[in-house]
Amino acid sequence: MQKIWLYVWRGYIRMGMFFYFRRVNVFGLENLPKNQPVLILGNHRNALLDALLVACYTNRLSHYLTRAGVFKKNVVSKFLKSLQMLPVYRIRDGWGNLTNNNAIFENCTELLNKNKTVVIFPEGGHDLVRRVRPLSKGFTRIVFDSLEKYPEMDLQLVPVGLNFQETLGCPDSASIYYGKPIAAKKFVNSNRNEGVVNLKTKIQMEMAKLTADIPKDTYEHDLKILDALNVNYLNPESVNRCIKNKFENCETRKPSKLNWLRTILKYLLILNLLVPYVIWKKVAQPKIKELEFTATFRFAIAITLVPLYIILITLILGGLFNASIALIYLISVLLLSLITVKL
Repeated sequence: MQKIWLYVWRGYIRMGMFFYFRRVNVFGLENLPKNQPVLILGNHRNALLDALLVACYTNRLSHYLTRAGVFKKNVVSKFLKSLQMLPVYRIRDGWGNLTNNNAIFENCTELLNKNKTVVIFPEGGHDLVRRVRPLSKGFTRIVFDSLEKYPEMDLQLVPVGLNFQETLGCPDSASIYYGKPIAAKKFVNSNRNEGVVNLKTKIQMEMAKLTADIPKDTYEHDLKILDALNVNYLNPESVNRCIKNKFENCETRKPSKLNWLRTILKYLLILNLLVPYVIWKKVAQPKIKELEFTATFRFAIAITLVPLYIILITLILGGLFNASIALIYLISVLLLSLITVKL
């Protein structure tokens, strides 16, 4: 029953992403081992949307370590846990809560021993910056505790790069790069601290290859040039090569000649979805305290209020006129949404 529940929600969310993203490209999915314990380690730029993308565009039903702050409300907590999300506490959640992580990490060890998949964003928090930030030690604790308890476990570590063209824009495009699996055993030695450092260094280096990794010291300068060049952030190898070559011979995107049509379609779509749009602009968006949650809340409205509104208008038209008029409206607004997003 649990699997059916997960597949239903994954199918629904993936359908929502089809209408939300202009495109989502997935590379290296074959790198995810089958019938082995896997720890997926990804960069974290786009709040809950990062976990949803991995959930929808992978071939395994995973468990996710998620910031404990989103589990505060009981109803939300039950729902998230039903989707195999596990709360993990950070220092900002209070020192007293950090001990709660012991049980969560032990749970991860048992899941991995059953050849399950656990997804962690080891940067320890989300940030809009286009670089891989220093990794926290939490994931290394899970790795070494698991191998200490189950020495024969063939734990595989798969780095992931999540890339967004605009992040705050809508519609956005995304690309997901799954790196080659790394055997965790080779980092185990008599000096655990040394193993932790080596593991963090290796994973950060591999993650940096899979997403745009702009150096911290020249970040603002480099970002300004990359944006001016209109580079394709969905191709991290190209972007990183552009930075390395001091912005010479960079792959750039050609300006679209259909921006005028996109603008017209956008306003037509807003007129057809006026109530959800007003709720987003006047109620939801002003309450967002962290910009990283912008896309997450926008997507949440897109897969909840928007479908309900469309269904409501369809029923009203069917009651006032007839089923044919209602069906024409339904098909028209769905096509308009699809064309506006994909164009």
